[in-house]
Amino acid sequence: MNKTYCPSLTEYKRRVARVVNIGGVPMGGDYPIRVQSMTTVDTMDTLGSVEQTLRMVEAGCEYVRITAPSVKEAQNLLEIRKELRKRGCNVPLIADIHFTPNAAELAARIVEKVRVNPGNYADKKKFEEIEYTDSSYAAEVERIRARFRPLVQICKQYGTAMRIGTNHGSLSDRILSRYGDTPLGMVESALEFLRLCEEENYYDVVLSMKASNTQVMVQAYRLLVQKLDEEGLQPYPLHLGVTEAGEAEDGRIKSAVGIGTLLEDGLGDTVRVSLTEAPEAEAPVARMLISRYVDRAALAQPIRPLVGEEPLHPFQYLRRPTHEVLNFGGLNVPRVIVDLARLPQLEYADLRAAGHLYSPFLDKFQMSDQGADYIYTGERPVAFMLPNGLKEIVNFRAWVDAGRRSHHYPIMTADRYMEEEVLHPQLNFLMLSLDTLDAALLRRLRADLTVVPVIAATNAHAMPELRRLFFELITNEIHCPVIINRAYPDQPLEQTQLDAATDIGGLLIDGLGDGVGLDTSALAPRSQQAWLDTLATLNQLSFGILQAARTRMSKTEYISCPSCGRTLFDLQETTAMIRKRTDHLKGIKIGIMGCIVNGPGEMADADYGYVGVGKGKIALYRGQDVIKKAVPEERAVDELIELMREDGKWIEKELVDEPMGV
Repeated sequence: MNKTYCPSLTEYKRRVARVVNIGGVPMGGDYPIRVQSMTTVDTMDTLGSVEQTLRMVEAGCEYVRITAPSVKEAQNLLEIRKELRKRGCNVPLIADIHFTPNAAELAARIVEKVRVNPGNYADKKKFEEIEYTDSSYAAEVERIRARFRPLVQICKQYGTAMRIGTNHGSLSDRILSRYGDTPLGMVESALEFLRLCEEENYYDVVLSMKASNTQVMVQAYRLLVQKLDEEGLQPYPLHLGVTEAGEAEDGRIKSAVGIGTLLEDGLGDTVRVSLTEAPEAEAPVARMLISRYVDRAALAQPIRPLVGEEPLHPFQYLRRPTHEVLNFGGLNVPRVIVDLARLPQLEYADLRAAGHLYSPFLDKFQMSDQGADYIYTGERPVAFMLPNGLKEIVNFRAWVDAGRRSHHYPIMTADRYMEEEVLHPQLNFLMLSLDTLDAALLRRLRADLTVVPVIAATNAHAMPELRRLFFELITNEIHCPVIINRAYPDQPLEQTQLDAATDIGGLLIDGLGDGVGLDTSALAPRSQQAWLDTLATLNQLSFGILQAARTRMSKTEYISCPSCGRTLFDLQETTAMIRKRTDHLKGIKIGIMGCIVNGPGEMADADYGYVGVGKGKIALYRGQDVIKKAVPEERAVDELIELMREDGKWIEKELVDEPMGV
């Protein structure tokens, strides 16, 4: 199988896409990766839309998308455009279309670009399993092509660009019947539309493959690039985004895991970060993601080229097979390690930095779903008994000096590892980088059932270097579990969130990694309290990355849309309210959608859904099935909880918060 999906797996090279000119702001080719977002004001509110657009442009948006759910909103795009131009704002406008081809055809005459969703545009979506024969399938495709062709011809006539944007949750019944709920189905949904565009000699097209599930999203974009090359189609620009990413830290981490993974491989020509926040908050996050790649090629150190075929399946999640070492590898979830080595002193209460909360009154630790599995204490092992489930890593010399204690686990350099014959009988950690691997070390790793490498890189192109190290282990049939270790300098927390989610999440997406550690060695000294706060934040970040990559679920996941002019309730306020009532439900996924367009389809992965269906009216879903219709908004959260209770999924919050013994 052809696995090629990017210019290089080891060298930073941006994919050279066809240039598409959008209102004088070109995309693709050698042009910068562009930033965009979408308004949340009602499209019929001309002045409100204009004012919000101006704020978005001020925040860094180079394109602004506005919903046009019907002809009247499409027509009002003209008034919005006129007012913006009157105020000296020439930002290209994009009309967002779902179910209304006539609105798209009108908008294409007014704005610089239209976005259509193949699963909603003239296709059928009723969440039914329908058996299509080859002839009936072909007939449906031809019907859709006939409905889509006029829009293509209008865009070609007016010089209007188009985004063919597939959403994971909006695949039609026809696509689902043949391809299933898969990345291949997402790609084929877009290619049906794209082939018609090329038949009409229309090439001003941008493509996207959005999903809330980061694994699915990354696989779909990769497969899209591979299919474009395979079919000899144009290398169209890519619009990157994780749909319904959520809010705050979770939304940023999830966006970075998906978008950053693709940017690392040189894919992507424009970015939209979908946060359940004001749209002007999205552009700065997108800029921070993109900024890492401006000088990447110049700053990157050479990485040993890959010999032979990539040993991974880039279009499907398969975790790297490993043998079990204590509680690493095998069928265990990835573990979290917190670096406490730089704390001046360590007491019971300080373990809160690792997610383990101590109650002096009860003399007990509270168990937590975000309690680290290991702490690293360097040269100073803790002087007290740790709570159940928490284990300690110490430097090799400290382990020897303390009498090679069985409840401490040593970490050592490659040189020390190769010299020593007496190691811990159960678990030994090995600091490892790509340049330290040689034939002798590989032989010992293959034979050692107690070793867990802790891999690191100083390369600016770190994620591909670490991935290359994994390739070396795979091709040499070495199955030891591996911890991914990254260190970041003092910089804004938001930047560290994005960088770590990209570097670590990009590996986890490919099934690589059995543990996560965020090294503090690059951070400046600080007070004890400041260290505790920093370490607690890094611990939460580690768990957040694992959750966003879908490799370890430790908290409730909210699949909430970023709002737009179709939204029927205050998304930020409602999301906060639902989070307050349900954030103790580990592993439950709740979709919060402002309208039926972003309803059951867009939250394809959600266990439960809260969807606006009218002013003050909410529909509640179990998966993709509507269970309660038109619930008054003031009762909707209680009804949602009752639905979980009926399914045996509800746990009272006070039971979760109750302290547990050591």
